[in-house]
Amino acid sequence: MTTATEIPGYVAGTWDIDAVHSHLEFTLRHLGVGRSRGRFDRLQGEIVTAADPLESSVTATIDTASVNTGNGDRDEHVRQADFLDVATHPTATFRSTAVRPSGEDYVLDGELTLHGVTRPVSLDVEFGGIADNGNGGSMLGLSATTTLDRTEFGVGPDGGAMLGEKVKLVLEIEAHLRG
Repeated sequence: MTTATEIPGYVAGTWDIDAVHSHLEFTLRHLGVGRSRGRFDRLQGEIVTAADPLESSVTATIDTASVNTGNGDRDEHVRQADFLDVATHPTATFRSTAVRPSGEDYVLDGELTLHGVTRPVSLDVEFGGIADNGNGGSMLGLSATTTLDRTEFGVGPDGGAMLGEKVKLVLEIEAHLRG
């Protein structure tokens, strides 16, 4: 069992995700051989670190219109109804349901709502630590990864060789203690 005393600098409290220093990147296969990459430029949320770290929680909202693949035409296509349909589904949301230890790291279980579909997901989380933010407050950092099947959320065409169905998500999060 992981305890707060085993995590250097651990502080229970509510943390606001720093949108400037946090990002969500995605990667999926293109034409079966290459990889397409992108990111969402706008996300927000909060992390509540409980006295018992395994009782902590996370909520996050991603602005789906902020998709950025480095190609404006492709970004506009991804925003359309056959992919993210940002006019109908302007946000994706994550709400954690459990935190589990996994060796030196953690697994964060939760529910992701994307494209109007809610499905369970598990993220592998590496806790980066808690430190002074240089302005008299505290900040925490973490990295998380998971792989989704985009077709389970109704995103993009089913099957075909153009785009892979598996999408790898990588999150780098910094958050500031509310205070």
